[in-house]
Amino acid sequence: MPPDDPALIGRAPRAPLHDRRGPSPVSTTPEGRPDPAELYAALDLGTNSCRMLIAQPKGAQLHVVDSFSKSVQLGNGLEQSGRLSRSSMARTIGALKICRRKLETHEVKRMRLVATEACRRASNADEFIRLVERETGLPLEIIQPEEEARLAVVSCAPLVSTKTEQLLVVDIGGGSTELVWIDLTRVPRHDRARAIMRLHSGFQPGEGVPFPCAKVVDWISIPLGVATLKDQFRDVTDDAARFALMSWHFEECLAEFSPYADAEGDSDPGFQIVGTSGTVTTVAATHLNLRRYDRNKVDGLRMTTDQIDRVIRSYLAMGPEGRRNDPRIGRDRHALIMSGAAILQALLRVWPTDRLSVADRGLREGLLYAQMSADGVLDDGPL
Repeated sequence: MPPDDPALIGRAPRAPLHDRRGPSPVSTTPEGRPDPAELYAALDLGTNSCRMLIAQPKGAQLHVVDSFSKSVQLGNGLEQSGRLSRSSMARTIGALKICRRKLETHEVKRMRLVATEACRRASNADEFIRLVERETGLPLEIIQPEEEARLAVVSCAPLVSTKTEQLLVVDIGGGSTELVWIDLTRVPRHDRARAIMRLHSGFQPGEGVPFPCAKVVDWISIPLGVATLKDQFRDVTDDAARFALMSWHFEECLAEFSPYADAEGDSDPGFQIVGTSGTVTTVAATHLNLRRYDRNKVDGLRMTTDQIDRVIRSYLAMGPEGRRNDPRIGRDRHALIMSGAAILQALLRVWPTDRLSVADRGLREGLLYAQMSADGVLDDGPL
């Protein structure tokens, strides 16, 4: 279930949002059309989806003016061929043309339009980037895993508790999964969310920084996401066996993450996991029994390992047909939910917790925060 876009990002919004199956919500200032000089855009082209936000700064938060989200399956067949297929590129360019029209309509000048794991891995990625430029005029850039991880962390800053001393941020994407472990023990409680925000400029603080910094203990980008993990085990026909194999395989990949052996998990009251992805928001919506997605109830929800495990076991009990028809999962998510659940289950076997915070936010919001922070247009007040 893809996250919906809030009118205000930086806290769980109070205003009601549209059904995710309807048109994307559009929110403007009371005076009418926003001043184009205040607008920023961020586009995230992933392995499975193309998503864009257009927003303006409002105090310490973001005010969303327009948005776009579409499943383009850019990485379809990439595991087998190592290349982006013609049909996948055509679907993606069609979506990018819609994004271009939105950017032109709002006269947006400041933007970052990025591609992630599918383009990092594809042998014909440069050809695709040139094709995008020729067909749409959009300056699409491929970012590296560290920057993708940093931006995901930044987007989740408002969900970090003032009591958190050890933080694990997990971003489950279509083609890769990023994990970042952060030590906040040296940061005053009131400044911990801000300290996370400051990581947009790099995981290592520069010299002479006049404030306590969040310390990135370790981070990793695993080249397995919901689409790529599903493709790797597509030949296993038994539903439960395929799920178990995916989860065990992903757990093996976690062995390279250095906090792995030393993490105390739920025995440490200062430990928090923040999970951002369609997988995590879908599990939360299922837990809440939401037949119609409601971001107000999902973003910032705290779940325990046991609650998540119950949802995953219910998915297995449904089988493929049951999941396909379950409105809490959605037609656009049912084919990928078990690979995402396998990743989530592996994480929670290693770090069981009663403090997994669900984040309906991600790379786009991180891109916007980073641009606005660099320009100094966000207030330095509480998030």
